[in-house]
Amino acid sequence: MSFLIFIAILVVIALWAAGIYNGLVTSRNAYKNAFAQIDVQMQRRFDLIPNLVAVAKQYMAHERETLEAVIAARSAAQSGLSVAKANPGDPAAMAQLAAAQGQLNAGLGRLLAVAEAYPELKANENMMQLTEELTSTENKVAFSRQAFNDAVMAYNNKREVFPNNVFAGIFGFLAATLLEIPIDKQAQVREAPKVQF
Repeated sequence: MSFLIFIAILVVIALWAAGIYNGLVTSRNAYKNAFAQIDVQMQRRFDLIPNLVAVAKQYMAHERETLEAVIAARSAAQSGLSVAKANPGDPAAMAQLAAAQGQLNAGLGRLLAVAEAYPELKANENMMQLTEELTSTENKVAFSRQAFNDAVMAYNNKREVFPNNVFAGIFGFLAATLLEIPIDKQAQVREAPKVQF
């Protein structure tokens, strides 16, 4: 009889441990899936940039340096995304991706600021459409990044609470890192216009 009780206790402990392990795996897979959504939106963004540069190039021939900087930043951002895609949540990969995306954001910001000086370019239907699509994609990237960061936070919380932290250490569930893309300081804060009567 005592042998059966001992076996029942072992089964309960094994099921409890399996539940913790499966919960950690599920949380890790959730943040990896959330990163896959970031990947989709960033790829869309990368696909739009050459078209935007091609349209701008027609009007901004002497702004070659700005256009080349955007293309170089796009390449760096694609490489950062490839590294991060291989291991989402890894601190080094997230830092590289964040830095590359920050450079790309700054380059695109400069391109769009320079484009303001060209009325024909601003009025170009293709440029307006591409700018609108890029803005929409930027919003989707931001939403995807928020979903990823929420999933990372849930995973990190799950792996840090007791007794999950014991199993996380035993089975190698490492902490995941949030994706925080730096904001271009010039575009960060814009004051509201002052109205006087």
